[in-house]
Amino acid sequence: MLIVVVEVHVKAEAVAAFREATLANARASVQEPGVARFDFIQRKDDPTRFALIEVYRTAEAPAAHKQTQHYLTWRDTVAPMMASPRVSHQYENLAPADQGWEMPASLGG
Repeated sequence: MLIVVVEVHVKAEAVAAFREATLANARASVQEPGVARFDFIQRKDDPTRFALIEVYRTAEAPAAHKQTQHYLTWRDTVAPMMASPRVSHQYENLAPADQGWEMPASLGG
């Protein structure tokens, strides 16, 4: 498993549009065979700050994700909404076990 955490800071006036675009991207992303989870969270103390927690089954899956139409649409749609460039970090899974990251079928995985 490869876990990518993307931190995003959006302009205050773009929060609703960013949420809508990113929820659409997240729903499509969990349908990809290489994606185990795709979580989208918003900070409670600063609603202009978000994180995407992307859990990939293989090291190659992030590159495949970035070639999908839904990702390309998301990237182009949200680019002007950014208050600062998004930042991503890659993590190695330690716990739970890899199968613990799987999205329940009822949620789209």
